[in-house]
Amino acid sequence: MIRAMTTDRRQFNSLLLATLALPGAAQAQNARPLVIGMTLEPPGLDPTTGAASAIAEIVLYNVLEPLTKIAPDGRAQPLLAQRWSVSEDQKRWIFQLRPGLRFHNGAVLDAAAVKFSFERAAAEGSTNKDKRVFSNIQRIDTPDPLSVHLQLKNPEPELPELLGQATAVIVEPGSAATNAQNPVGSGPYRLAQWQRGASLTLAAWPQWRDAASIRIARAQFRFISEPAAQVAALLAGDVDLFPRVAAARSLAQFKNQPRRFQVVVAASRAKTILAINHQRAPLGDVRVRRAIALALDRRALIQAAADGYGVPLGGYVTPQTPGFVDCTDLQPHDPAQARALLKAAGASALQLTLKLPPVPYARQGGELVAAQLAQVGLRVKLENIEWAQWLSGVYAGKAYDLTLISHVEPHDFGNFARAGYYWGYQSAQFNALYERMQASADPAQRRKLFAEAQRLVAQDAVAAFLYQPQWITVARAGLQGLWSDTPLFANDLSALSWR
Repeated sequence: MIRAMTTDRRQFNSLLLATLALPGAAQAQNARPLVIGMTLEPPGLDPTTGAASAIAEIVLYNVLEPLTKIAPDGRAQPLLAQRWSVSEDQKRWIFQLRPGLRFHNGAVLDAAAVKFSFERAAAEGSTNKDKRVFSNIQRIDTPDPLSVHLQLKNPEPELPELLGQATAVIVEPGSAATNAQNPVGSGPYRLAQWQRGASLTLAAWPQWRDAASIRIARAQFRFISEPAAQVAALLAGDVDLFPRVAAARSLAQFKNQPRRFQVVVAASRAKTILAINHQRAPLGDVRVRRAIALALDRRALIQAAADGYGVPLGGYVTPQTPGFVDCTDLQPHDPAQARALLKAAGASALQLTLKLPPVPYARQGGELVAAQLAQVGLRVKLENIEWAQWLSGVYAGKAYDLTLISHVEPHDFGNFARAGYYWGYQSAQFNALYERMQASADPAQRRKLFAEAQRLVAQDAVAAFLYQPQWITVARAGLQGLWSDTPLFANDLSALSWR
């Protein structure tokens, strides 16, 4: 494996030389190539139609750009939009675009492209996982090529943050249908090569509006799923940067070599949960779901699944989120109470299947989940599946009982009100509460309703809420611009440089 990676590095350097020979690439003559490790390979490259977070890890801010950019502190900064304003009722938003924007194919990026992108995301057949954001737009006006006026149905104070996510990237109308294979964006990089099952390479786009600031001329993403192989690739020098690496058990090797490596442990907005399919009897019974939650020891699972790098959660909101409410006391670890609830529900001998995607935390934590559920009388069969199977069978097909998964989006609390979502949660009480929260423009009222909604989700045991991951990034010592916090999954290449 190491020899193969070394050979690939020589091929990569040859590709770099070819890039530097292109017109307009002189500014990158002194730049070093960058090799980034990723656990999962994306199934496609269009984040507006696919739910996999691995898509955004490659294309967000690099190839495809939204109106705003999310900073490490979670706030929105200008990107395609250079400024914005909002009415007092938070329903009328005006975004002013930067002048002179273009897509990689030369097409103009103007207000019409923004309108097309948002209407496409809200369309009846849209598979955009944040479709609700765009469905909340009542009308889009474009009085001139650089002005986008959004009239919302309900107030949305977090709209600039929501429009900085991968699902809100602005697409070129003529090429939107083929973005999954060959994305045409407006970002500082273009797709250069995709070797399925191995790697994907991005090359700097010389015509980008601020091309002189780019210090990484070429970046290659390598897909390495096994934790041991991830560590080996870093130690051998075959990978320069590995965000969210599964190296907790080997971290001392990197920390003890500060001249070679830097280690960043970052907070996240991710939520690792044991998702429960409410449409599978008797999992629709809240007593059974509460029993499952009560059977699980969060701190033991953090050790097993995340090697200790996590914070216990009792709900679906992380501590860094404004308005967070600690719900861990609502479903504490209580096997005796779990057994009593299962008996009352007539489900003491229940047999379930736990489907585990190929990420290390799921495979490492799945066995302990099954063992703890067995202690309260639930027999659980583990089934390891590939990521494509999870997306098609679990997420899209809802063919599962339980699954261990991290939801990494920072603004996805509305999924509990989303009809047909893969959990199958249906609650008129929650929907009414959420609608009241969304309709309110009063910050104090929204916080109050948000707190009530968090407690309701925890009391309903919509899932067994486990922990907030702390992501580990290992990089070469000379790489600058790494995020200290990780509010969403993105690798912003334009912020990186070699010292």
